[in-house]
Amino acid sequence: MTDGYHIIVCGSLVPDPLQTLEPVPGSTPPALKNEAMLPAVLDPWAAHSLFEAARLARETPGSKVWLVSLGPKSRLQQLMMQVAQKVPFELVALDGPASGFADAAEVAAALAGAIAAIPGLDRSRLLLFGGCASASRDAGATLQMVAEELGIHDQFLAVDELKPAADGSLRVLERIEGGRYLASVCDGPPLCVGWSTGSLPEPPNSPQIGMQNMRAIMPALQRAKPAPVGSQDLAWLDARVPDQRRDTRIVKDASTDAIAAEIVAWIRS
Repeated sequence: MTDGYHIIVCGSLVPDPLQTLEPVPGSTPPALKNEAMLPAVLDPWAAHSLFEAARLARETPGSKVWLVSLGPKSRLQQLMMQVAQKVPFELVALDGPASGFADAAEVAAALAGAIAAIPGLDRSRLLLFGGCASASRDAGATLQMVAEELGIHDQFLAVDELKPAADGSLRVLERIEGGRYLASVCDGPPLCVGWSTGSLPEPPNSPQIGMQNMRAIMPALQRAKPAPVGSQDLAWLDARVPDQRRDTRIVKDASTDAIAAEIVAWIRS
């Protein structure tokens, strides 16, 4: 049996996926055109991990959920007006850039420092959640770096299911090639879980949960410490929107090998 989990979810705002993203030419470090005006959402993979964290906390008495976010303070406030109505959590905010051009190691160090400073955090009960990827920082490495900074070496990525057992162990299902799962059993926390899509729908808005969360979110935003992550030590040669190419032919009864060979030849050209 467990006394409950301390669940940390790492996730921040990203531009709405329906928006066209265009880098600003000649900017060092690069930035997105009209970035401050782009509609923002909670990173989709991070949102899945937040919903899964809330479910686990609801099913395990004594658990608590924190959402650790790095982004511009004013834009985080706008985002929290939406996210706060979904599930109960406590916000830990860092005031810094949220563009995809920030170095993953710098972001991970800032997040790990904020997590380590959370009052009353019990690392023996710690579950570190986040997305297996990100719509902005899609290096696929940030969450793993945060875990290493915190000394968490049991790491599972592309997870769709996490189930605690009566003896305190945790059963994890990870996606692997071929549409199959790798089933693992971990003795217990601390644990790092990079969530894929999971199995939960987006929770409906609850004004009661929103009001409860916002009482703590606004002071947390006011206390947000600056996190100057900006890749100042990196030299950017170019940043541009990829060229769009579409060559379509309709061919019947082509073999798999012929199709694969044609695709390889097209890529090489």
